[in-house]
Amino acid sequence: MAGRARECSIANALAVVGERWSLLAMREIMLGVRRFDQIARNTGASRDILATRLRKLVDVGLLERRQYELHPPRHEYVLTEAGQALHAVLLNLMAWGDEYVTEGEPPTVWEHTCGHVLRPLTVCAHCREPVHAEDMTLVRIHQPH
Repeated sequence: MAGRARECSIANALAVVGERWSLLAMREIMLGVRRFDQIARNTGASRDILATRLRKLVDVGLLERRQYELHPPRHEYVLTEAGQALHAVLLNLMAWGDEYVTEGEPPTVWEHTCGHVLRPLTVCAHCREPVHAEDMTLVRIHQPH
């Protein structure tokens, strides 16, 4: 008999954004692309799959759908606070992809306001020191009943 899966925030997050077209739609919106046709073109997603993914992202509170034209009614997608909070996650995923998956030069390069190429780094919110696996100690792990 199979046991219950471990309760996990990663699994919970993947249930919301763990699908290719959802993440690529979020990428486009974070890049300032807000209209359905442009998002579809830049992601390569089919219109019905993209519509489903965008609807889910609105339903879970990552995006807001705003009308920008009355006749005919047209909408654009805007990041909510929760959607904006994914920015660091996507930057780190991009950096990982640049380092371990993408061959040659990275397709997208960002410059930070300091004038250097952006290299995202996860730091502890308390001490502001970089986070490394060897610096972490597991305090609690939820066990299913």
